[in-house]
Amino acid sequence: MPNLVVADVTKNYPTRAEPLHVLRGCSLELSAGENAVILGPSGSGKSTLLYCIGTLDRPTSGRIALDGVDPFGLKEPELAKFRNERLGFVFQDHHLLPQCSVLENVLVPTLAEAKPTTAAVDRAKQLLDRVGLASRLEHRPAELSGGERQRVAIARALIHRPALLLADEPTGNLDRTTANQIGDLLLELQQTEQTMLLVVTHSLDLAARFSRRVELDDGKLISQ
Repeated sequence: MPNLVVADVTKNYPTRAEPLHVLRGCSLELSAGENAVILGPSGSGKSTLLYCIGTLDRPTSGRIALDGVDPFGLKEPELAKFRNERLGFVFQDHHLLPQCSVLENVLVPTLAEAKPTTAAVDRAKQLLDRVGLASRLEHRPAELSGGERQRVAIARALIHRPALLLADEPTGNLDRTTANQIGDLLLELQQTEQTMLLVVTHSLDLAARFSRRVELDDGKLISQ
């Protein structure tokens, strides 16, 4: 059985005239350890679909389930906990807290309920070592390069060992060499952690690294 099920998801936005149809029945399935990339030009609805899957936006219709759980059937506190613990997010902009150190930024998701445990701190240090930043634990984001900031964001996304890692144009703000390194790192960590990875991008270079590629065309997903 697939661990992620996206079934006939639609997303419409009201306008003064007729509704704007962004997603028109998107379906996708992933199992643990699998990765997939969604291609499409800017404005095609890639981010909208990713945000619906990540529970940051609510679909107009259709069904999304992760490990058998329909997140949109949860009450808000339970949904927030589900999102924090079961999903990991990497965005085009790293969204690091400028006043916090590298280590503190990675630990941010663990602050939702209590002070970070010793195990959480050890996990954060281990992840930062794996992304090549073991010597930068006390640095602030302003003291890092763009690629290093994105490495911190990847470590932060993995702190809770999420079932699903979502990345929205994770290499969009990086030069080609750094983008290639970040793409390789994402896939390497996804395989090591045996999580699912779903990325949206318009980069053909990044997409070529993935085992499954689909394209969002006219609001529908088409396998390549």
